[in-house]
Amino acid sequence: MLISGGGSNLEAILRAQAAGELGRGQVGLVISNKPEAAGLERARRYNVPARVVDRKALGSENAFQAALLSALTDSKTDVVCLAGFLRKLAPVIIQKFRGRILNIHPALLPKYGGAGMYGHFVHEAVIAAGDAESGCTVHVVDEEFDRGPVLAQVRVPVLPGDNAETLAARVLEQEHRLYPQAITRFCEGLS
Repeated sequence: MLISGGGSNLEAILRAQAAGELGRGQVGLVISNKPEAAGLERARRYNVPARVVDRKALGSENAFQAALLSALTDSKTDVVCLAGFLRKLAPVIIQKFRGRILNIHPALLPKYGGAGMYGHFVHEAVIAAGDAESGCTVHVVDEEFDRGPVLAQVRVPVLPGDNAETLAARVLEQEHRLYPQAITRFCEGLS
């Protein structure tokens, strides 16, 4: 699991794992690119190894991506799941794990995806467009932001009077259900 922040999706996945609901999927390592990420403590509470690969401390993007690749390879990772990881993965990482990197996005892709479309920016865009629904999407990561094949989606209505925060809360509730289910199905399909 790669995270950058609070790790609420990480926690939903770790709860599913603790309940025996992830099937073949198991979180073996949590990596954050931010030392202060609250998700690191969530991982520790579930006795999952957690580490930081800090871009600032490493001095360059190339060093950061190399350290990230090394951490994933050394841990014998089979599937990489992004959960609020706010860095673009280098082509070498995408190539190494081609077809085995998953992400959850807080919109119904392909709408409201791409560079800069994360968190409140997505929900503000949905509301500004006057859309009747939003939702969340689990997809396979490729070289383009939010363009890989869609694995699963859940729709959420946009209610009268919604703002970015109220819509985000309803979408996040569905993310917490959808992502563990999608990971389970994906891992069951691996040979």
